[in-house]
Amino acid sequence: MDSAPVPNPIQTVAVLGAGTMGRGIAQSAAMAGLSVRLFDVSAEALREGHASALAGIARFEAKGRLTPEAAENARERLGAVRDLAAALSGADLAIEAVPESLALKSDLYSRVEPLLKPGALLASNTSSLPIGRLAASLTHPDRFVGLHFFNPVPLMKLLEIVVGPATTEDAVSSCRALAVRLGKEAIVVKDSPGFATSRLGVALGLEAMRMLEEGVASAADIDRAMELGYGHPMGPLKLTDLVGLDVRLAIATALAEELGPRFAPPALLKSKVSRGELGKKTGRGFYAWGPGGASEPDGAAGPGGSPSGAGGST
Repeated sequence: MDSAPVPNPIQTVAVLGAGTMGRGIAQSAAMAGLSVRLFDVSAEALREGHASALAGIARFEAKGRLTPEAAENARERLGAVRDLAAALSGADLAIEAVPESLALKSDLYSRVEPLLKPGALLASNTSSLPIGRLAASLTHPDRFVGLHFFNPVPLMKLLEIVVGPATTEDAVSSCRALAVRLGKEAIVVKDSPGFATSRLGVALGLEAMRMLEEGVASAADIDRAMELGYGHPMGPLKLTDLVGLDVRLAIATALAEELGPRFAPPALLKSKVSRGELGKKTGRGFYAWGPGGASEPDGAAGPGGSPSGAGGST
């Protein structure tokens, strides 16, 4: 028996926000054969995001994962657009990838929704904010869905589809088909604080930070415990450095408000963010980052160590 046709096949995507996640989503969509418009209010961020996505396509080509023809086609499909209306014109799907702020996202949606073509879907890449709350002011909450990608987007296989209170089955079906086209495995979860992945991942990361504060082990040894003992591809502290300590702090704060003090951010995380130690993007987080990758900073807390290790003085 033939599978049911997809109600709204997605061919053209607008990615709103050219930061780490937005540029990764744009790159992945372009490599999958979709027409992509990357948008950002900042001209500098848009230039950097577009250049980063193009560089990512070049890396796939250099490693033989894209043919020269496929890489060139992906580059041609990946546009950088400063005008919001132009970015959204004809788009089947708009994916918002801006910082984890309810006010910021809601303001963006108020400008985006009137510009979408009839039937187009609007999605958020949020990792923690409730989809129902984000959709509260929308005229068409039935066409709103969470599409939670993982960093680095072109390499990570999971796509978490979050179904809001009003999200239709047709919207979910379209997003499932999109996941297949992107070469990803989709899971569908209901609208719950932290969904499935952030709730579990952040809980593990916060406990690792508390262990570091208490001097249980060094950052490297805590990470090795999860990598070698549980088969995780990357330990929770190094992963936090890649995600961004500021991002993890925002998610933990939001989850603590919804789920209680077990998600309260540790003092070590808050102090690092206040010092600008945000992880790989700033060169220092729980690790020091250089051209060759990560190395554990001097003074990292271990047994008997100081809670302020791995992050300098508090």
